[in-house]
Amino acid sequence: MKQASIFIVEDEALIRMMLVEMLEKLGHTVIAEAGSIDEGRSLAEIEGYDLAILDINLHGYNVQPIAEVVAERGLPLVFLSAYGSAGVPDAFKRTPVLNKPCSPAELEHAIDVVLSNGTT
Repeated sequence: MKQASIFIVEDEALIRMMLVEMLEKLGHTVIAEAGSIDEGRSLAEIEGYDLAILDINLHGYNVQPIAEVVAERGLPLVFLSAYGSAGVPDAFKRTPVLNKPCSPAELEHAIDVVLSNGTT
């Protein structure tokens, strides 16, 4: 497993904290976190990260604007959702979706897949 620097966008603070803890235990570094579309889009543009993990629904808004920034930078991403693949933007239908809550093993597998494939 490759260690990665990760950018997280999740509007639920407790879930975001649990994700950070899981990722750090897996040996990754969380370099930026956001809880809203505006904050997430800004950080997605300027931060240096290997991978983004994006909640699909942020306070009722779709994460597509942030996903587009990540994709434009040529970086991989994984979606996170309590609703399965519902809401995944059309342009990102092939992007892995983790169901919330996910286990550390599921999270690690998704990260390994996107980092080894370079699939976005």
